[in-house]
Amino acid sequence: MDQFLFLHLPAFSFGFCFISFVCFTFCYHNVNLAHSFSRGRAKAGESLFYFPFLSMMRDSVFNCCVSPPHTPGGAEEHHQHSSRAHALPPNDRRFLIFFDFDETLVDECSDDSMVTVAPGGVLPGWLKDTYRPGRYNEYMQRVLAYLAEQGVTPAAIRRTVEKLPPCPGIPALMRFLLSQPSRDFEVVCVSDANTVFIETWLQHLGFRPLFIRIFTNPAHFDDNGQLQLSPFHSHDCLRCPANMCKAVVVRQYLAQRIRERGRKPYQKVLYVGDGANDFCPSLILSPGDIAFPRWDFPMHKLIREMAEAKPGEFKASVVPWKSGEDVISTLKKILERP
Repeated sequence: MDQFLFLHLPAFSFGFCFISFVCFTFCYHNVNLAHSFSRGRAKAGESLFYFPFLSMMRDSVFNCCVSPPHTPGGAEEHHQHSSRAHALPPNDRRFLIFFDFDETLVDECSDDSMVTVAPGGVLPGWLKDTYRPGRYNEYMQRVLAYLAEQGVTPAAIRRTVEKLPPCPGIPALMRFLLSQPSRDFEVVCVSDANTVFIETWLQHLGFRPLFIRIFTNPAHFDDNGQLQLSPFHSHDCLRCPANMCKAVVVRQYLAQRIRERGRKPYQKVLYVGDGANDFCPSLILSPGDIAFPRWDFPMHKLIREMAEAKPGEFKASVVPWKSGEDVISTLKKILERP
């Protein structure tokens, strides 16, 4: 008996460790998945009864996307747009077009508008001093906590967002896209703002039905009326802020949609933006695609600098814009081609 135990003890130990690992992994997955279900972020077809080795990878960025339009509605809204995030868009669209939000759709930074609802219209110096480069999302969470402490209500925040002015020509561009046959444009928003700001503004102006997907930082009003932000994802890109790399979003979304379309590519991929964090996704565009940087904004300057330093490195065609009408002119031209 002693000899039997001596010979088989390593096997028993390995088996015990293996079973423990399986149980731990199973429990870890299902605790996380249960949390995802409670927030409406579980993937379509997922079950709590799940064998862990079938998918050891963590959730993709698409669990944070916002899909079909709905009316804003506080904490319930946060659950709704996450739970609908996996509805498949039509697969016959010819062109895929991405839009930034701040200083592309709206003519200012939506976060900056929150200063106007602070007492006296200013933030205290000690709060502004907490900002750290690359950590703007965390800074905004502190700003929103301060606003809640000062009695600023969700309604006041929504009213402020609704008043954000659109960039010149953007309403005309949105109406143009809405007027096109359904098989022409698949429209997506990729923004470092947040779900509440973007949803509120788009709904207010009637442009929400245009957008198939919105990729941005999740946000919701908690029971105390504070707007709670979460980072969109983590990544390794050194160009982008810690909470979002738009190139990762665009690359993964494009790859997923090509698979869903039966490997059928889009005729063109278009990207409309303004900021330095819009330069990163424009780098993955192909020679047949079009980048629309806002004239003389950081995205445009970075593209020009690359063109001078490394001619031919930037692959896509570049069409700078000062008004949404400039974008419309180019879209009309590509629609004329078969």
